[in-house]
Amino acid sequence: MTRLLTATLLLLGGLLIAPVPPAGAATVTLDGVRVDLRSGTRQVVTVNHTSGTNARVTLWRKKDGHWTTIVRTTSGRTGYGGLVAGADRRQGTGTTPLGTYRLLSTFGTHSRGGNWGLSYRRIRSGDFWVQDNRSAYYNRYRNQSQGGFRWRLPASDPNSSERLSDYPKQYEFSIVTGFNYAPQVRHRGAGIFLHVNGKGATAGCVSAPRAFIVSLMNRLEPELVPLIAIGR
Repeated sequence: MTRLLTATLLLLGGLLIAPVPPAGAATVTLDGVRVDLRSGTRQVVTVNHTSGTNARVTLWRKKDGHWTTIVRTTSGRTGYGGLVAGADRRQGTGTTPLGTYRLLSTFGTHSRGGNWGLSYRRIRSGDFWVQDNRSAYYNRYRNQSQGGFRWRLPASDPNSSERLSDYPKQYEFSIVTGFNYAPQVRHRGAGIFLHVNGKGATAGCVSAPRAFIVSLMNRLEPELVPLIAIGR
């Protein structure tokens, strides 16, 4: 039976560190957030809800036998609808799903740059994130020219998809999470990203200051099996 390890935080050289769970353990707590580890995970982004729709967002790296903070912001944001267990989330509620998810890929408005390790796609005209519950491409990045979803639906329709170019600030830099990605459960929600802060709360994503997101883009590496863990 998996043993829950609540890591005791230590201060060393100005950095918060937490002991790595013993061999065989699949769970660790970092900054008060439960993380369900995957095999080989050595990078974790924790999202610790602080008040309202505010959150503290931290990148951790497993180094020298400890989880060590690499970069942190206290200016994160979550969904206007609050926090909800991932399995209970419903599309269009503005809620942010609790739980641990893979960080899969990135997209944004720029040409590929920096030392970005995760795969990257530059936003082009006609690019959408599919939220059409009748589509085989639900919760996927797709261009309208490829078809397969009802991209002409008005924004008022519950099956309308998100035109990525409509959010040039938030999606200047964006990281795709694995929430409801494989398999896709219809009506649970699509397009839960880690992206640049807008004016306030998100529609369910996690957001953070631009400089923080850029720092993640430059640090996340697929071979380190990066995760995002969202907690209360």
